[in-house]
Amino acid sequence: MQYHKSDFYYDLPQELIAQTPAEPRDSSRLLVYNRATDTVEHRIFRDITQYLKPGDVLVVNNTKVLPARLYAQTEHGGHVEVLLLKRLNIDRWEVLVKPGKKCRIGTKLKISDKLSLTVEGITDSGERIVKFDCDGVFEEVLDQVGSMPLPPYIHEKLRDKNRYQTVYAKTDGSAAAPTAGLHFTPELLQKIKDMGVEVVEVLLHVGLGTFRPVKEDVITDHKMHSEYFCVTEQAAAVINKAKAEGRRVIAVGTTSVRTLESATGDDGIIRAQSGNTQVFIYPPYKFKCVDALITNFHLPESTLIMLVAALTGREKILEIYNEAVRERYRFFSFGDAMLIL
Repeated sequence: MQYHKSDFYYDLPQELIAQTPAEPRDSSRLLVYNRATDTVEHRIFRDITQYLKPGDVLVVNNTKVLPARLYAQTEHGGHVEVLLLKRLNIDRWEVLVKPGKKCRIGTKLKISDKLSLTVEGITDSGERIVKFDCDGVFEEVLDQVGSMPLPPYIHEKLRDKNRYQTVYAKTDGSAAAPTAGLHFTPELLQKIKDMGVEVVEVLLHVGLGTFRPVKEDVITDHKMHSEYFCVTEQAAAVINKAKAEGRRVIAVGTTSVRTLESATGDDGIIRAQSGNTQVFIYPPYKFKCVDALITNFHLPESTLIMLVAALTGREKILEIYNEAVRERYRFFSFGDAMLIL
């Protein structure tokens, strides 16, 4: 079946777009959809332990969000916003710039006394390849001058930048948080482990795919931006053992899904590897690894709602989203969560 972008539209009142994170993290609401019984329950996120069982494998994405939004000046005093997307080597990055007309090849931008850049190239889709000139350790300077790249629909200032990181974030490299993981506290994770659930870490650096809307009418014409992922030997061994024994693999977030499905062959075996993925998951899709999903509520007509629809069916996900709207759930990055079993 050929799906159109409009097939994944739902009506969302502005006031349901969460502007601040829930306090504490695990006090957000949780909508539970059971595919086997076709039932919906409304819970609190910390109740998730009631839906997990010993032997389950919970797969989390341990990427860490960089303070990737930079404010720069041109040599003539113009202002440019720079968003780091992907590191290419020690001092070269692929970035998004706004406004683009001020950033032709050869343009030099000053961010601070310690950090400047030169535009060296322009990609087919309009991103810039830039070379940074840094006086000091890049990551330390970035921490001083960069700000958290909150999505454009969040207008409130973030008081604590750690609230846009998961509690298990380790590896710098993302331009956005894997937001399904924001609901976990260290205490909740420990409780889950104490139940006999194995928690496995994989890595996917969230890039432009998260920000880029689907513009094409027919969704199969949409091209995903590539994102770096990594699955270790240890993670692959734990997941393969679980699958062989008929135990569930539960992905935390769409980024974990994309990592697992990218690294799993048609034989159902996940292989340790790293590289770039452009996998675009939409219905109908046969999942090779993932049995269940913890996720947030996503933007209408986005690749993320398309991925979730691949697990539930398109009509069912729209039905669930409309119920979430009626029940006044909070939506998007700082919003509430959903568990699909």
